Amino acid sequence: MIDKQLSPTVTAGPTTPESLPHNGVSIWLDRIVETIGRLSSWLWLVVLAVVLVNVFSRFVLSAGSIALEELSWHLFGAAMMLTLGFAVVHDDHVRVDVLREKFPLRIQAIIDLVGITLLALPIIYLMISVLVPYAYLSWFYNEHSQAPSGLPHRYIFKSILPLGLLLVATALFSRALRCCTLLLQFPRAIKPSANGRIHSHSNP
Repeated sequence: MIDKQLSPTVTAGPTTPESLPHNGVSIWLDRIVETIGRLSSWLWLVVLAVVLVNVFSRFVLSAGSIALEELSWHLFGAAMMLTLGFAVVHDDHVRVDVLREKFPLRIQAIIDLVGITLLALPIIYLMISVLVPYAYLSWFYNEHSQAPSGLPHRYIFKSILPLGLLLVATALFSRALRCCTLLLQFPRAIKPSANGRIHSHSNP
């Protein structure tokens, strides 16, 4: 069985007794996505603080702020997009299938590999190809809120949309590689040690 511990603070994938083996590429990809996800999770505290300030300002001081209103949902969207990849790495995202969990691990890996390569990654690619020009135009015209007292620089949030999807695609690609490791023994399974060094593992 593969040891899921990459380092004292970073882990890869779910810690179930039976899970997909890791390989050298998937470990580093998961580490990148997870690190960004952990750092981005602090945005939820900022979202909470902004919402509380906005509520206090609106209902206690009777001085609502459109800028605070927009900032709250901008930060909410940014936190959501930047942490989606983390959920994929740990297989904690919501699944719509009800039969997959009843199958053996190899069948689950086949379902994941087919779904990722034929559905998820192509759809994400199409979404990113649309969102990159969308964010670029916002930057080019220095887009700001249509409200007089709204937020400027809306291209910052719009740029986070393709970035978040890129992180999801990276996590999905990593999972597809892990499926290949289980089904095809390529890339070769490895056993990450507690100090982060990588050792070969012949039995995925």
